[in-house]
Amino acid sequence: MKVGIIGSGGREHAICDALAKSKKINQIYCFPGNAGTAQLAKNIDIDLSDFDQIKNFVKEKNIDLVVVGPEKPLVEGIVDFFQKNNIKVFGPNKVASQLEGSKIFTKKLCQKYNIPTAKFNIFESIDEAIKFINEIKFPLVIKADGLASGKGVYICEDKKNAVNSLEEIFNGKFGIAKNVLIEEFLVGEEMSYFVVSDGKTIKDFQTAQDHKRVLEGDRGKNTGGMGAYSPSRLISKDLRKKILNKIINPTLKALSEMDCKYKGFLYAGLIIVNNEPYLIEYNVRMGDPECQTILPKLKTDLFEIMHACCEENLLNLKIEWYDKKSLCIVLCSKGYPDEYKKNILINNLEKINLKENEYVYHAGTKTNGNKIYSNGGRVLNFVCLSNNYKESRIKIINLIKSLNWSNGFFRKDIGYKVINE
Repeated sequence: MKVGIIGSGGREHAICDALAKSKKINQIYCFPGNAGTAQLAKNIDIDLSDFDQIKNFVKEKNIDLVVVGPEKPLVEGIVDFFQKNNIKVFGPNKVASQLEGSKIFTKKLCQKYNIPTAKFNIFESIDEAIKFINEIKFPLVIKADGLASGKGVYICEDKKNAVNSLEEIFNGKFGIAKNVLIEEFLVGEEMSYFVVSDGKTIKDFQTAQDHKRVLEGDRGKNTGGMGAYSPSRLISKDLRKKILNKIINPTLKALSEMDCKYKGFLYAGLIIVNNEPYLIEYNVRMGDPECQTILPKLKTDLFEIMHACCEENLLNLKIEWYDKKSLCIVLCSKGYPDEYKKNILINNLEKINLKENEYVYHAGTKTNGNKIYSNGGRVLNFVCLSNNYKESRIKIINLIKSLNWSNGFFRKDIGYKVINE
């Protein structure tokens, strides 16, 4: 079998690594991939917005399955496009992808189907929004409606902070802003809950906890994710039942009433308040870096899972996992999430001594000749599986220190809520 993977981040390298272990796959192409995927697959430098160009390559190479990693192509309808051209593709269609593509779409769906979420209001102008924040209590949460690479959410402690956030959104920081969402701030602990679906059957695909803030102690600006651990310390049989019955199942029922089958990964970003789950947001793909944290725990062939979803045969597949704790730390370019330099040489990668259950997934990297250079804000993902989170974190920090990349920084406290120093 031949497989194509769309995307170039750490998530896509982790997917590529997992698929490369399948005995059923003999060739992987990555569009466009990174320096890590280049070691496992053939990278194809292609414009991800040019669906026709990707389609022509897939047809020419007789690729059997295309896996869509990032959210943007999904929201833009790449799955529908491939299906119309008789190409087997793993991921949700354009209607289903609105769950991530529009926070307002999801909020209205929650309202209609009584899915627990924070109370909210929608505003079409900055003046309306400012008038509203003059009358309510802080803190509050302000969200850009569309895709924002994990950065379009502002937790505002006061009016000045809120006005600045509204100005950034309406001035086009995340693209043209027709609406803004303002919602109540829920006090609780966050958790990421993943399922995989074939349109008829859903199965659990683990839990995780992401660390979005750039600075230790969960301070500073929001990022795409500085690290994660899996499983979440909050998950229990009782909570899992509540999440499925109150959030996931009603969402899929709502989509089915729109004549839409959800196929692919679905990631519910939740906040748990007194053991009750509330939906913060949906992502219509694996998270990043949660994917890098979760996939090394997967015992079942990932290709078999994706193929079963495409064939609507997930019910008959048992998904098995290694009983390990997984932790991931992201090594970033200095300056991230603001301005940072690219094209910085990364020496010593080949000298890193990875032992069993240790992984390095590339994100913002590229090759030039036989050397590897940085090509983004989040550069490398270091992952370790062990019997406890503290052991994993110690091993990862030692690996990062052995790399000794002077242009990088990372959070040393990933997993602090589950690690007792």
